[in-house]
Amino acid sequence: MIVKQSMNLKVGIVGLPNAGKSTLFNALLKKQVAEAANYPFTTIEPNVGVVPVPDRRLEELAIIIEITEGKKPPLVPAVVEFVDIAGLVKGASVGEGLGNKFLSHIREVDLIVNVLRFFEDPSIVHVAGDVDAERDREIIETELLLADLQTVNKQVEPRGVADKVVQTRWELVRQLKVGLDSGKPARDIISDPEERVLVRELNLLTMKPVLVVGNVSENQLINQSTNPPINQLAISAKVEAELAALTSEEQKAYLKEFGLEASGLDRLIAKAYEMLGLISFLTCGIIESRAWTIKRGTLAPQAAGVIHTDFEKKFIKADVVAFGDFITLGGWKGAREAGKARSEGKGYAMQDGDVVEFKVGS
Repeated sequence: MIVKQSMNLKVGIVGLPNAGKSTLFNALLKKQVAEAANYPFTTIEPNVGVVPVPDRRLEELAIIIEITEGKKPPLVPAVVEFVDIAGLVKGASVGEGLGNKFLSHIREVDLIVNVLRFFEDPSIVHVAGDVDAERDREIIETELLLADLQTVNKQVEPRGVADKVVQTRWELVRQLKVGLDSGKPARDIISDPEERVLVRELNLLTMKPVLVVGNVSENQLINQSTNPPINQLAISAKVEAELAALTSEEQKAYLKEFGLEASGLDRLIAKAYEMLGLISFLTCGIIESRAWTIKRGTLAPQAAGVIHTDFEKKFIKADVVAFGDFITLGGWKGAREAGKARSEGKGYAMQDGDVVEFKVGS
């Protein structure tokens, strides 16, 4: 079956040299696209790879379409773009190593994945001499924070400007200067969404959400909690690399040995969606069975605009069926006959798994 792809979420993988992030990146993409070697700065340019978001619902929708229309459509999953960003070192914020270049790459992502080394392996040198995940986390966070402080300190006070928005923005910049200087990340200093919009063009690194991924050994993976905090995840890059060489059934059996139902890639994507408040709505027909990624709370017209900008402008209504009802009732015809297809207007907030047909004007 042909599987198309569309771009959605961008995730940057960072970490100290030899934390295992390039090995993890290779495993996640199931191909060797980043050179993983036992010395710093192996990844000079950020390697980029796109992987589909796992969503069993697409296959089920396609089966329904095949039954009702006589042809099974191609699947078009949502996708995540992973960027393997070269290893940071202490002093990156002032250009140590290849710091400034790496930091600029981080500015382009939606979510930062900070890979910390927990595994012990004497054959793989640690840039700081020994394994200490908490110290490594602080090094990365400090470098991002210092880079933001440089950005904020370059801002010039708008003297003699009476515009309230300009003055409000400057007050936020002052708050950022004080907060960053005391060691607080920008996301903890300014939490109001409207205020964040005013300083968005600063593109602060510490305003971005961070998912901490512990790169653990096989034994450590077995002993990890099955319900880690929302911004933490344990993955074994070694296990992920081994999974990449197995068939689907072999992967399930191997994961079961570690008490896991999903691979590190699937768990990482699920965490990213959870942290960023993302959901998917679904469309299906002869042309394709497709998942579209939106922010939770997105209204129907804006969701239609994700498909095509004209759809938002010319939105009339949305015919919506919950995924479970769509499958149980055999598609649109059965859902409409059972009264499970709803017509929703401009004020409807999309729900995860909504199967939708948008009606738009000419």
